Amino acid sequence: MPNPPDPVAFTVFGIDIMWYAVMITSGMIIAAVICCRRAPKHHLTADQMINFMIFCIPAAIIGARLYYVIFNWSMYSGDLASIFNTRAGGLAIHGGLILGMATALVLCRIWKVRPLNLMDLAVPSIAIAQSIGRWGNYFNSEAHGGPTDLPWAITVNGQTVHPTFLYESIWCFLLFLFLIYVDNRRQFEGQTLLLYGILYSAERFFVEGLRTDSLMIGPFRQAQVLSLTIIIVCVIAYVILYRHYRAKKKDR
Repeated sequence: MPNPPDPVAFTVFGIDIMWYAVMITSGMIIAAVICCRRAPKHHLTADQMINFMIFCIPAAIIGARLYYVIFNWSMYSGDLASIFNTRAGGLAIHGGLILGMATALVLCRIWKVRPLNLMDLAVPSIAIAQSIGRWGNYFNSEAHGGPTDLPWAITVNGQTVHPTFLYESIWCFLLFLFLIYVDNRRQFEGQTLLLYGILYSAERFFVEGLRTDSLMIGPFRQAQVLSLTIIIVCVIAYVILYRHYRAKKKDR
């Protein structure tokens, strides 16, 4: 595939607007529209979803940045002001998911919304946002893998490498389609959410093994540790909820 172009998309009043921001913002907007349009299927309204997004999207951005900074503290400890400079990248999706979903859970309790129902609605949109947003890594020449001679390799610093952002982008797009299909036929609340947790984490576990810029927990890649944990938790929860669904179905 073509090598990464200039990371600057365009300039407004002397300020460079980066492709990284364009792709992430585009992903969020498309995800928000899809979520609002699908809200009635979950007995929610577009206005309710907008209210959630007003709080959850900023929380997700903050969480994604904090997560990245925490696991790269040596890069920022000597220049705290650089923590606020996200123009060159530095957002970790797991941090965004954690703080964004935690905020949603708090709001569900305040606004009396069933949390699993809300999450089932949200996760397909999260997947498509990830699929689009990953292209920001392409323009920044980051989040790539190790050397390869595969025909779809990209060249970074004179070396052909795995475009791991592309692998995840394709997987998340397919995951979006699959989750929409499942959600339209879901058998119990939480089914779509748990399948997202299992399938995204499975992809992330393997793709993370190809990357050269992984955040680490000691000798381990933190994304792999977290992904494996999420898979185990989600599989157990899926079995429990599915058995509960089957039991209720038999009692009818």
